[in-house]
Amino acid sequence: MTPVIQTRALTKRYGRRTALHGIDLTIEPGRVFGVIGPNGAGKTTTMRVLLDIIRATSGEVRVLGADPRTAGPDLRRRIGYLPGELALEGRATAHGLLRHYAELSGPVAVGRIEQLSERLGLDLGRPVRSLSKGNKQKVGLVQAFMHDPELLVLDEPTSGLDPLVQQEFLTMVREARDAGRTVFLSSHVISEIQQAADDVAVLRAGRIVDVSTVDRLRAAARRSVRVTVRPDARDALLARLGALPHLEELRYEESDGTVTIHGELGDGVAAFVAAVAVSEPLDLVVQEPDLESAVLGFYGTLGEEGDR
Repeated sequence: MTPVIQTRALTKRYGRRTALHGIDLTIEPGRVFGVIGPNGAGKTTTMRVLLDIIRATSGEVRVLGADPRTAGPDLRRRIGYLPGELALEGRATAHGLLRHYAELSGPVAVGRIEQLSERLGLDLGRPVRSLSKGNKQKVGLVQAFMHDPELLVLDEPTSGLDPLVQQEFLTMVREARDAGRTVFLSSHVISEIQQAADDVAVLRAGRIVDVSTVDRLRAAARRSVRVTVRPDARDALLARLGALPHLEELRYEESDGTVTIHGELGDGVAAFVAAVAVSEPLDLVVQEPDLESAVLGFYGTLGEEGDR
């Protein structure tokens, strides 16, 4: 099966500054692939290279089996694109602008624009220049989805949207995937990627730190654990837990005739539970890891700056 997107050693330099350092990506059909990273990680640069908005300095790229540098309009009609910085101005109404885009993007089913607009709560009769940021974002989403493209490339797609519209957008993404289309989206909002994506690439300063499924990445995240025991079981339990290789930040507190031990567990849940069971715990909590924990483990902080 031919990948929908494939890059090899993709590099982009601006003078002495390197925005992308040898990016390798393979995205299979019918998947939602998320790229997570702070502003400056290189998400937008990667998308622009895929769409031939800018040219790579070196490396190879294929989109829907074609080289975007030479494939021309035929390839672009198979793609729906929402840029991260959407600029919409002019006297045209939202409906008029979307009809214009429909003529450029290819066949759009009768009533499709109205259907998507209703789902997103977009007033098609208003001039685009009078729309708020959130409503302009809705126009961008409608134009990306309306021709049911094989590939959707969405850069920070929920920017400016209220929570209810964000949930409707995520439903639209799942519907596209279920119909066999591929979605490539970027975000610095970790929960958004967690809800939407099947696979995720963690991008940092123009380099891919990790590529995994969301489930595997979450499974690798550290879990907060808490166990409550009787005071006479404290020392023996602390000794057993201290010997576990993946348990860190052990500490305890005493209250009301009990001892509660806290820690951060990276792996080895079974070994942890076995060590605790010997002490006949009064209470045991192993927190479900989330994607944010895993990503913060890669970054330490999401405040790193650089080129988008």
